[in-house]
Amino acid sequence: MYPELGQFTLILALLLSVLLATVPLVGAITGRESLMGFSRPLAAGLFVFVAIAFGILTHSFLVDDFSVAYVANNSNSMLPWYFKFSAVWGGHEGSLLLWILMLAGWTLAVAVFSRRLPTVMVSQVLAVMGMVSVGFLLFILMTSNPFNRLLPNVPADGADLNPLLQDFGLIIHPPMLYMGYVGFSVAFAFAIAALINGRLDAAWARWSRPWTTVAWAFLSVGIALGSWWAYYELGWGGWWFWDPVENASLLPWLAGTALMHSLAVTEKRGVFKSWTVLLAIVTFALSLLGTFLVRSGVLTSVHAFASDPTRGAFLLGLLAVTIVSSLTLYAFRAPVVHTRVRYGSLSREIFLLLNNVLLVSSMLLVLVGTLYPLVLDYMGGGRLSIGEPFYNTTFSPIAIAVGLLLGAGIFSRWKKTDGGWLGRKLLWPAAISLLVAAAVVAGFGNFTPWAFAGVFTAAWVTVATVADLWLKSASRQGRWHGLRRQSRSYYGMVLGHLGMAMTMAGATVVSNYGVERDVRMAPGETAEIGELRFTFSEMGSRQGANFVAQYGRFDITREGELVATLYPEKRQYHVQRNVMTEAGIDAGLTRDLFVALGERVGDDAWAVRIQYKPLIRWLWLGALFMAAGGFLAIADRRYRIRERASETASSTPGKAEGNVVEAVS
Repeated sequence: MYPELGQFTLILALLLSVLLATVPLVGAITGRESLMGFSRPLAAGLFVFVAIAFGILTHSFLVDDFSVAYVANNSNSMLPWYFKFSAVWGGHEGSLLLWILMLAGWTLAVAVFSRRLPTVMVSQVLAVMGMVSVGFLLFILMTSNPFNRLLPNVPADGADLNPLLQDFGLIIHPPMLYMGYVGFSVAFAFAIAALINGRLDAAWARWSRPWTTVAWAFLSVGIALGSWWAYYELGWGGWWFWDPVENASLLPWLAGTALMHSLAVTEKRGVFKSWTVLLAIVTFALSLLGTFLVRSGVLTSVHAFASDPTRGAFLLGLLAVTIVSSLTLYAFRAPVVHTRVRYGSLSREIFLLLNNVLLVSSMLLVLVGTLYPLVLDYMGGGRLSIGEPFYNTTFSPIAIAVGLLLGAGIFSRWKKTDGGWLGRKLLWPAAISLLVAAAVVAGFGNFTPWAFAGVFTAAWVTVATVADLWLKSASRQGRWHGLRRQSRSYYGMVLGHLGMAMTMAGATVVSNYGVERDVRMAPGETAEIGELRFTFSEMGSRQGANFVAQYGRFDITREGELVATLYPEKRQYHVQRNVMTEAGIDAGLTRDLFVALGERVGDDAWAVRIQYKPLIRWLWLGALFMAAGGFLAIADRRYRIRERASETASSTPGKAEGNVVEAVS
């Protein structure tokens, strides 16, 4: 009975999404307040029914209802309850339902926290999000129903969750990733509503900016969690493999980063309006493209869920409709937007524009590298693999250029910046950064141009950010008073830039100075990396909840003193009989020590991978700094206080209209 109720609630949610997509929009077009007033109740109803469906599917997993095909294919009675919970989104149907739940949640959030926005704008935004919901609800009901039954042939037990997904990281990684993916639908909806109204002004940018920032912050956390999971779970010790599905999450992040900065310029200076709208459309389109790549079956990956051509065709159609319709509207409406604002060649506007160009260029590079092999294979041109060397060679220079421009742009001014003044401001940061880069490279004893450039850029961004904070904190009442008077959005920017520098430093150092050895070892034998000695002390076994594990004990010493003891495992799961690797890791702020068991290569000997990973934790710590900066920025006072909107149609010339607008709440 419960699964049928879940399917019924999805049907009701579809009906409500159709109403949300049409009724408020008709009201906005005809100017009827009564119709526009339905937008918020419809958004709330949509969320309630999708949440009920998700709750019913979760209940089916927790009570081991193997009459539901999706539960039987992705769970087992021996699975711990917390993995049964995460198994809800461990396969195609459930992950799609999670996506729709997130979309309904974002729609409700817009309805609740935009009560002071103009009614017409809110109605149009919610209507656009209703249209997106219609597409995805049709998709799940027509091709991916999670409530299909296996009656009357109900299996005695389930096929179990993929052992790769039986991990804490996979409990929180997909929800964070989807919050980012789906969150960009709000920026997309605001952009479409602005195009319909022809209102691409500072107020529109202010309304859209916090939603974009929070979506970007969630996506940053999601990508970092995915990288962290791959590092310790797959047993390879890598943190980014340029897997096509990894790229699918990186693409909207790059476009979203450009969008965030472009919105800032539009809000403060009223320029780049058309470009900003185009970025909003592209960012959401890339989120949909990621969904298509993961769930259409065109990719083979540990991340991919589906291999049904019908699903792929439906998603491709949805992507095509979204892109074609939004770009058609853009083509007709964007040219009527004119901005006459002058700025110099060294102004902050120019630095932000150049960074936008570089970010979009890097996005296009990753997009081509991801899609070209697929298109070539589809057209009968054979299989082509584009891997790490291509991306590292092409992506790294752009990343360094972005960092260099960022550090210089911090000291620039709006409208016009004197070149001599800017050069003097950058002299000390450049000198300090050179010294830091030289010291780091000398400390590792191995000079490579890319290592020096990467460390210099990370130091450059850090020193420039700290120097700017120091200058802005100058006050007659003292530094503390000067720090307190800075806005939360400014501190969010500081955290974001420091996080970028940390990630860049970690990526550079671990890529150039990490040490990896694959050795054959038996208990009692040792291997060395520099001053560290890895001793394979013994083998043992243990019983897990739904697996049996063999583990090795490795004692790591430096000059006879014990540094760490690690217990890497080889796990065999009872149901699927898969053998998985669990690495042993001694984590630290400055380095990780990593040991993973490979295959048995003799009676007692094993293939063992030992690694020394300097600064690798900075990668994920930097991503968390960036995300924290985003969350802090949206807490800025200007997004919480009432601001009077300047309207050209004001009854009293020179005075603001009595309408009250608010960005978030």
